[in-house]
Amino acid sequence: MSKKSTLIPVILVTSLFFLWALLHNLNPILIPHLRKAFSLDDFQSSLIDTSAYISYFVVAIPAGLYMQRYGYKRGILLGLILYALGALLVIPAASERSYVFFLAAIFVIAAGATFLETVANPYISILGDKENATQRLNFAQSFNGLGAVVAPILGGKFILSGIEHSPDELAAMGDTALNNYLQSEADTVKIPYLVITAVVLLLLLLFIFTRLPEGNDDDEGVNDAHTVGVNFSFKVFKYSHFTWAVISQFFYVGAQVGVGSFFIRYANYVANMGEKNAAYLFGSVAMVGFMLGRFSGTFLMKYVKPASLLAVYGLLCVLLCLLAVVSSGDVALYALVAVPFFMSIMYPTIFSLGIKGLSNEETKIASSFLVMAIIGGAIIPVLMGLVSVAVQSIQIAYIVPLLCFLVVLYYGVKGYKLKI
Repeated sequence: MSKKSTLIPVILVTSLFFLWALLHNLNPILIPHLRKAFSLDDFQSSLIDTSAYISYFVVAIPAGLYMQRYGYKRGILLGLILYALGALLVIPAASERSYVFFLAAIFVIAAGATFLETVANPYISILGDKENATQRLNFAQSFNGLGAVVAPILGGKFILSGIEHSPDELAAMGDTALNNYLQSEADTVKIPYLVITAVVLLLLLLFIFTRLPEGNDDDEGVNDAHTVGVNFSFKVFKYSHFTWAVISQFFYVGAQVGVGSFFIRYANYVANMGEKNAAYLFGSVAMVGFMLGRFSGTFLMKYVKPASLLAVYGLLCVLLCLLAVVSSGDVALYALVAVPFFMSIMYPTIFSLGIKGLSNEETKIASSFLVMAIIGGAIIPVLMGLVSVAVQSIQIAYIVPLLCFLVVLYYGVKGYKLKI
């Protein structure tokens, strides 16, 4: 495929990376917000992440099979339709002030994002020279970083009210006043998600009217992408570097989600920072660092092997999480703020290293399993919530992502090596 023939497809597919960043990086806003609106504890509020990430586990294989049967473009279209539908369902969920309805809406959005990720990650890898696949994937993922910046800043501005009543103040309210307050908190999500729905539908139209190449299979004689629905199997696990990629992706995603999901609670706990200021700090500093980490990581990979950079960044994340757990005040807070910069390259690098050496057909199946590994984001935050409730300290709960980054460190040191 020529650069000219892939330019528009690369631009459009890259935009998808921005989309699912909105889903994941609005969760750190929704968790403290719905915690107020529904009077939840840390464990209960962590179910927002569970709803988002359990969808990846449930939908990833069907998404991979659908992509095999119908091709990349139709996979993208179905993903966008599900995403828009889920975003639209948030509006009646707010009106009904139903937490279960909210969780269901988030699940549907995540189902759409699962289709998009299952397609976009391997697709961007084949839209160009194989030698530059890791750099191209990291570049596309940089726009995921842009979404990670925008989501918490806008979410903090338009969703979080900044009103944080103490338990005693809430208890002193009459039933009518309390109900009005809680409903007003729930209703703030309506306009943002209506806008998201409109943007996704616009993108859907652009994809409908754009011709996308399906890519070429390698020289091993594998079947065409439209005819291989029956070839799904677990045989890709014969590659140990892929198996370790799935394991590492599980723990990395869990760590990433956990670091962000409880950040606002953590900032209040260690530095007494209000929710709006914490949301702004998360978006304008931590997530800007995440985005810059993606761009700088892409640049550094011209001179440093991806696995080596992954190992160094994994070690730094372990040390920063340790500092966030054992120190206090601004030292603890800014240690945690620095973590996203170094975890920024982990998902695309693990993904790219995991599918290295696989045929085009194996890559499509492997992509499903790597996306399924995102279920780590459904489990690790729940563990953090349970730790927080058990020891009454959200700070201590950050031991959990620290342990997760140790697994990523191992993958960068040894697990990535190709052998059957």
